Parts: sequence; C-alpha cells; structure tokens
Amino acid sequence: MFTLNCKGRLLVIDKPIVMGIINATPDSFYSDSRQQNNDAVLKKAEQMLKEGATILDIGGQSTRPGSENLTADEELKRVIAPIEAIKANFPEAFISIDTYYSLVAKEAVAAGASIVNDISAGSMDSEMISTVASLNVPYVLMHMQGTPQTMQHEPVYENVTREILDFFIKKADEFKKGD
Repeated sequence: MFTLNCKGRLLVIDKPIVMGIINATPDSFYSDSRQQNNDAVLKKAEQMLKEGATILDIGGQSTRPGSENLTADEELKRVIAPIEAIKANFPEAFISIDTYYSLVAKEAVAAGASIVNDISAGSMDSEMISTVASLNVPYVLMHMQGTPQTMQHEPVYENVTREILDFFIKKADEFKKGD
C-alpha cells in the first residue's frame, strides 16, 4: 500500500489506478488526448472519471520526439483554465500537471493541481526541485536522455537497468538534500 498526501487530501493506493491524460495542445502524440477548449476538457474529464480514472494529468505542450519547445508563459496559457475548470466541476479528482517548468508547476498547484509530473526529473529547469519541495506535493519524475527534441537520436546505454537505477538513486538523494 502507498499513500500520497495531495495538498491535504490522502490518496491511498493499494491496487493499480488509472491516470487519464488530457493535453491542452494541438500537437500531442496521441490525438484522442488533445482537448482545445474547456468544454472539451470537461467532457473528456467526466468520461475518464466515469471510466475509472483517479488522476487527471493535464499537459500544455507536446513532448513527443521532435516537438517544439514552448515557453513557460505559453504553457501556462494552455493549462490554467482547464485545471480550474476541472477542479470546479470535479472537486474529487486528483489533478496532475505535466510540466518541466517550475513556474508552471507553481501556478498549476495554485489553480488546483495536486501532483507535479515532470518528464525531465528537474533537469530542464534548475528551480523545479526546490519549487516542488516548497509546494509539498507528490512529484512524478521520469528518465530520458536529452530533451524531447533529441531523445530519439541514438540513446546509448552500456547497462540500461543499472544506469536508470543509478539515475533515480541520484535524483532521490537530490530531493533528500533539497537541491
């Protein structure tokens, strides 16, 4: 059993749960996740929650291989209104913000998100780790070599299992130190 404290709300995970993906971007790799206005976001959120999603993950920029990088301000324009709408209409839903920008994480949590989901594990914004620590919300970090623009260009591992495990051990140590 695993318990997440999401802004004072406990999420007890004692079995697999579903995270629904809603992308407020026109170029996400998965077309069914793309929702361009609040009505579409709310309809998709309702469907996902009825189908068993526990967490709704909101993303404002595509991180598919070869995607173009948006600024934090551009990403904020895409994600804040959907987060606020979901929070207002489905207050029981746990909302995750999919971002690698600390500013977006901070503003999204203020708008109602309770989890930060970062594909870069803090490597694309040097303020992310300290920001998430100050927000006191669960943090999902992932591993990738390079950036979304380059990650498919000949990733190299001598021992993929060891190298990824070492990466997460190092990241866990960074969080314990608050770096």
